Amino acid sequence: MPTESSRARSMNETRDRILDVALDVLGENPDAGMGDIATAAGVVRRTVYGHFPSRLDLIRTLTERAVTEVTGVLTEVNATDTAADAAWVEFIARVWPVAHRYRVLLALRRGEYGEAIHGLLGPVDELLADLVKRGQDSDVFAQHLPAGILSQVAYGVVFALADSDRTNGTPGARAATITSLLMLGVPESRAIALVGDGS
Repeated sequence: MPTESSRARSMNETRDRILDVALDVLGENPDAGMGDIATAAGVVRRTVYGHFPSRLDLIRTLTERAVTEVTGVLTEVNATDTAADAAWVEFIARVWPVAHRYRVLLALRRGEYGEAIHGLLGPVDELLADLVKRGQDSDVFAQHLPAGILSQVAYGVVFALADSDRTNGTPGARAATITSLLMLGVPESRAIALVGDGS
């Protein structure tokens, strides 16, 4: 007879698998339904609905997971005394490995779940704006746009390149970082120097 803790552990593992699969399935097709996700996860629809009563609940949970991951990185990066442009490079380097996984949230943010996702992504947006404002205040980043908008433009470029990286193998993290720095108004020579010769 399974114990309560092993049953709970099994349920949590199933829930995590559904979330991982959902990111992949929705990444391929943002309009995919719960049945598509269940099939890909190797479970019945009832199991998916047992963990997530609606598609919105699933999307909300995926968003919360992304927010936790990205805010953790941003909080650490913002806490350093590093120059804002160097801090941005560190942030992108740490977030790049998961950028393609969460890029679907940008597509879903423009659709019917936009309001819910937008609300949940608030902490990420604020931390990004704080970092860009720090760069603007120290004359490292351009000032032609408010920090909140400029940060979204630069961050959006990273996700756009992560999406293209997934389909044809280029460009990579280096190109995404340099491009986002250029969007922030960092001179090309400085951007290239900051990123270095790594991939």
